[in-house]
Amino acid sequence: MCGRYAITLPPDAMRDLFGYPEQPNFPPRYNVAPTQPVPIIRKEQDGQRHFQLVRWGLVPDWAKAVGTRPLFNARGETVAEKPAFRSAFRRRRCLIPADGFYEWKTSPPYARQPYLIRRNDHAPLAFAGIWEHWQAPDGSELESCSIITTEANTTLAPIHHRMPVILEEGAWETWLDTTESLTREAQALISPSRMICSRRCPCRAGSTRWPMMTRP
Repeated sequence: MCGRYAITLPPDAMRDLFGYPEQPNFPPRYNVAPTQPVPIIRKEQDGQRHFQLVRWGLVPDWAKAVGTRPLFNARGETVAEKPAFRSAFRRRRCLIPADGFYEWKTSPPYARQPYLIRRNDHAPLAFAGIWEHWQAPDGSELESCSIITTEANTTLAPIHHRMPVILEEGAWETWLDTTESLTREAQALISPSRMICSRRCPCRAGSTRWPMMTRP
């Protein structure tokens, strides 16, 4: 599962890393939550990568309304078959940039301790994502996304049993290329990353008003 994460990379550094032409300006965000707008990088018809802000919590194109329970995660084991995700997985894959994500460990008696999960070298992350376009009955439109998850690696397993799929830079093009021949190769990328470490965060960090990750 991934229900909170941080995006603190400066706009110019993100643009250079992911290679898109847009020049968005945005502040660091230390505690991103579902239903909020989040940046994604996707490949469009011109064959280039592009930046776009979308809603975190996928709305299937066949949905009659935006649901009250956002689909902010999609299980990698079933993303190619589930009706809510299979079309997006085949045709609309994306990268979701982040600097770290949060998981909670339940400890006796009932306390929940948040942890910040990052790469060992503190480099930015690229979550494997899917995005969707939805049109409401009144004609209004919405683009949304979901983060692909997989089983936790040995580092994260004591804290939580799931984690987001983290793609290494060499795998980005395979993930973004939605030609039919690469769907199987993209599915093979859904596996736990080993390049992560964790540290405890303040216990009052459950609110989106509290910046859990206070330093880059």
